[in-house]
Amino acid sequence: MKRLIAWAGAAMFASSLSVAAQETCGGTYTVTRGDSLSLIADELYQNASQWTAIHAANLSSIGDNPNAIRVGMKLSLTCINGLPKGLPGGAVVTEAVAPAPLQVAPGNAATRQKINILTGSDFAPFTHKELPNGGLLADVVQKAMEAAAPEQGFAVHWVDDWASHHEPLLSNALLDIGFPWFQPNCEAEPNTYRCENLLFSESMFEVLMLIFVNKDRPMAFNSNADMQGKTLCRPSGYSTFIFDHEGRNWLRDGLITLEQPTSPADCIEMVAEGKADGAVLNEFLGRDTIKKLGLGDQIVVAQGRPVSIDGNHMIVHKSHPNGPELLAVFEQGLERIKADGTYRRIVDEHMTRIWATF
Repeated sequence: MKRLIAWAGAAMFASSLSVAAQETCGGTYTVTRGDSLSLIADELYQNASQWTAIHAANLSSIGDNPNAIRVGMKLSLTCINGLPKGLPGGAVVTEAVAPAPLQVAPGNAATRQKINILTGSDFAPFTHKELPNGGLLADVVQKAMEAAAPEQGFAVHWVDDWASHHEPLLSNALLDIGFPWFQPNCEAEPNTYRCENLLFSESMFEVLMLIFVNKDRPMAFNSNADMQGKTLCRPSGYSTFIFDHEGRNWLRDGLITLEQPTSPADCIEMVAEGKADGAVLNEFLGRDTIKKLGLGDQIVVAQGRPVSIDGNHMIVHKSHPNGPELLAVFEQGLERIKADGTYRRIVDEHMTRIWATF
C-alpha cells in the first residue's frame, strides 16, 4: 500500500511539473523604470512597431498618449505570433482551432418580431462574412445579444451596400439597429447627418488612427506643431474631422495640405513615392494595405501618438419609436460579457489572428 501511495504521489508531482512547464502566451506586464511601449514591444514581441498593439489593448489605463505609462502600471499583452511567453496571467498555448464558418440564417415572417440588427461585409477586421465568426465586432455583437437574451429574440442581417444602411434601412425602421459606426464629436459638428439623425451606444471597440510614413523620411507626431507644412493623405470619402478636432484646426487654418485620392492603397503609394509625408488610416486598414502592396520594409508607423482614437458603435435612427430601449438591450449584454470575461477572450482571439497576418 505504501508503495502504491508513493507511486501515486510521484505521478501527481510529475503531472504538476508538466502543467507548470506548459508554455503560456500573452499576459500581464508590469512597467519598470525606463520602459516605453516601443521598448516593451521590442523586448517581448521582438518587434518595436507593435507598440500600437500594446497601446490599443490598454487604452482605458494609458489614454490617448502612448508615453503616459508609469512605473508599476500593469499592461495587458495580447498573444501575437506566440509571444510574449511566460508572463503572469498568460493563456496556455494550445493548438489553434479554426472557428466554424459564419452561418447567416435566412429571414422569414417571424423574424419581423425580433430585434433586427444590420451590418455588412468588407470592413475587416471588424465585419466580413468570410472572417472567423464574421469578424471581431460581429462576434462581440452576437455574444452580447446572446447574453442580453431579449424576449423577442434577435437576428443579424448582412447588407453589403453600406450606403443603404442609414437611408433607407434604419431611417424607415426596415431594420432596427446597426453596427459598426464611428461617432463624430457632435458638440463640434452638431449639423452632421450622424449627429442630427442617429443615437449611439457606448463604444464596442476603439481603434487607433495612425500616420503611416516612409522609413527613409521619418516623421513624429507629438504636438500639433509637428504637422506644420506637412502633406497628409486620406482617401476620398473618409472623415476629415480628425484634422480639426481638439482645437488643432490643421485644415481650417491651412496648416497642412490634404491629398484625397481614391483608395487607401493610393495614399500609401503616395507616401512611398514621396508625394505625401504621411497617410492617415486606422491601424488595421493601414497595416493590411501595406502588406498587400509589399511595402512592409518601407512604410512604418510614425513615432509619437495617434491622430485620434475612434470608437465603433451600435446605432439606431432617432425616428425609431423604440430606439433608446433597443440600444439599452445591447449595452446590457455588452456589459455582461465584459464582466464575465467573454469580451476579453473574443478580442484576444481575434487580435491574435489579425496580428499574425501583418
